[in-house]
Amino acid sequence: MTSMDLEKLKMTGAGRALAVLTSGGDAQGMNAAVRAVTRMGIYVGAQVYLIHEGYQGLVEGGEHIKLAHWHSVTNIIQQGGTVIGSARCKAFPTRDGRLAAAFNLVKRGITNLCVCGGDGSLTGANVFRSEWSGLLAELAQKGRITEATAQLHDHLNIVGLVGSIDNDFCGTDMTIGADSALHRIMEIVDAITTTAQSHQRTFVLEVMGRHCGYLALVSALASGADWLFIPEAPPKEGWEDRMCSRLEGSRSRGSRLNIIIVAEGAIDDEGKAISSNYIKDLVVDRLGYDTRVTVLGHVQRGGIPSAFDRILSSKLGVEAVVALMEASPNTPACVIGLSGNQAVRLPLMECVEMTKLVQTAMQEKRFDEAIKLRGGSDAKSINYLKCFLGYGSPPPPPPFHPVQSNHTMAILNVGAPAAGMNAAIRSAVRVAIAHGHKVYAVSDGFQGLATGAVSEMTWHSVAGWTGQGGSLLGTKRTLPSAFMEKIVETISKFGISALLVIGGFEAYEGVLQLFESRGRFDELCIPMCVIPATISNNVPGTDFSLGADTAVNAAMEGCDTIKQSASGTKRRVFVVETMGGYCGYLATCTGFAVGADAAYIFEDPFTIKDLKTNVEHLKEKMKKDVQRGLILRNEKANQHYTTEFIHQLYSAEGQGVFDSRINVLGHLQQGGAPSPFDRNFATKLGVKAVQWLSDRMNENYRQGEDNREQKHYSHVSNQWWFNLRPMLKMLAKYQTSFTQYVPGEIEHVTRRSLSIDSGF
Repeated sequence: MTSMDLEKLKMTGAGRALAVLTSGGDAQGMNAAVRAVTRMGIYVGAQVYLIHEGYQGLVEGGEHIKLAHWHSVTNIIQQGGTVIGSARCKAFPTRDGRLAAAFNLVKRGITNLCVCGGDGSLTGANVFRSEWSGLLAELAQKGRITEATAQLHDHLNIVGLVGSIDNDFCGTDMTIGADSALHRIMEIVDAITTTAQSHQRTFVLEVMGRHCGYLALVSALASGADWLFIPEAPPKEGWEDRMCSRLEGSRSRGSRLNIIIVAEGAIDDEGKAISSNYIKDLVVDRLGYDTRVTVLGHVQRGGIPSAFDRILSSKLGVEAVVALMEASPNTPACVIGLSGNQAVRLPLMECVEMTKLVQTAMQEKRFDEAIKLRGGSDAKSINYLKCFLGYGSPPPPPPFHPVQSNHTMAILNVGAPAAGMNAAIRSAVRVAIAHGHKVYAVSDGFQGLATGAVSEMTWHSVAGWTGQGGSLLGTKRTLPSAFMEKIVETISKFGISALLVIGGFEAYEGVLQLFESRGRFDELCIPMCVIPATISNNVPGTDFSLGADTAVNAAMEGCDTIKQSASGTKRRVFVVETMGGYCGYLATCTGFAVGADAAYIFEDPFTIKDLKTNVEHLKEKMKKDVQRGLILRNEKANQHYTTEFIHQLYSAEGQGVFDSRINVLGHLQQGGAPSPFDRNFATKLGVKAVQWLSDRMNENYRQGEDNREQKHYSHVSNQWWFNLRPMLKMLAKYQTSFTQYVPGEIEHVTRRSLSIDSGF
């Protein structure tokens, strides 16, 4: 779509009406989607209706279908559940029910419908669409509407958004609510870990997932669980012996706890259910361990949505409105999904059929096929977990006696601490040991490498590291150039044959300095690999760096609290400063996640005129019963327009209308336990890094090469998050140019491939 087409789209909603409903089980992020659909619909000039209580409200009509205005969805982006409600509806699956629903829509002129729900809800929407013209004809025949009305509204456009904490819908990388559910699970796992360690207990944790093991699988990877049961990968005969042996081995190596994660739909290879209580009794009878069962249940649906879900839902909601406005009678019903970091349009029924194929494969016990149909990342995640659980490929960990490799690997952190560093180290250490390598940990970055602060790591050395924030090894910004000779001495002394560096720009620059010194020191002719870890997300070659997701969630929660503090005070504007150096990722994503009125960043230059325009914009909003405003500023957005300056400007110009407060979030963005995304992403990057280093070491060992000559790959990724900025402005009611919006591409589910690098 061209920029001109997009600009024309801005008012194509004039005279048109659209409605949004949420159906099926609630999922955190649904409110963010409703907000985005509502405001984007109003932005393009359409009338927007909110349908309360899902399809039940659509059938009953009346007060269940309400015309929305801009402030109807104010302050809901941070709320869990769905404020417009969801209910089971027995009437809608019937012809009479759909006839009533059609009447309730057509009498309001609504011919565009956005449905947020699971595959059943979306299938129902598609049936409704296919019957629409027939339903109107019947209504006209019965005299309930005129022939002219039937002809004027003879086509219904449908767009779906997938709300499901199970992430069980084919065609999209993530569904609305899945990331937030993982946050709830990890909060429970972290809490259970402390009591389990105190009493040397085994905990069997049952999570949702009747037909899909996504939540259990990612939770197991992100928590370092000892064993996992999911429907798609039932254990083979004799699993009881293998699991108990695993638990015994863990205890013999000093572990004070065991975590077993079970999806509620877990089965064995004969299709027989494996219950959490059966597992508990097995552990007690075989091993005599103090064992407890915790069933999470609907707590996984509760709580505030994560930053990922708020951003995802808002992006998908905006794209849904654009797709509805562009739709013609020949346009098939589509579902808005996520591919990488971009919203995409997928044929609704292709995705539904693919999802049903998975269910059929599960019922027929074709489990390998079901995993392949779900997507490449599920299969890879299962393989990674097999490595950590002691079976599969690469070679199993102790006590299964791996083959020794004669290679030695060193791991260090460089730069500022970032959540996920410890999870990456745990992953790398255990995979390296599974390959038979000797592994050294280096304290305090390159400086520690120079001073010989090196210690050998064992399998148990990194137990419990996955959920730890910061850097347990310590980290410094010092670069190696000042003491290159001492670094070479340490590498030679310990026989280090590969180097894994985890960090941000300092890590990049430090490894480059080592690489450029190979001409002087043969000891540096070894494979080196960098795992990007910085909360600023400002390094090239990757869409995400470790710690960035955790930092956005921390900043988001801080802003939520700040907004809440003004709940009893009308007309107040908060100016909040985020970290990020010269990179606007944190300010932009946090602003998008909390519904900020503006986010000032270095990459998007602004002037005093822009600041004045924003002040006037807020003054107008405050005069219309808006209680508070939120302005974010990246710490180095502008040399002269500092956070204090912007605060003073808003205070002076808003006098008599609103007052202003200033908040600097500071280093709280670096702290705290890593998010599920960062834990899982770190685990996978650690595996990939060690696999790459192992391949390079084995090649050199076999061929006698010194690795002096290597290809250097340079890649700078597009700043995908920059595309959030025009959406942020539109959803804050700025009359910004629509030409900046990048529409979603049309894809087919069969062409979709999931990438490990997406983190999930």
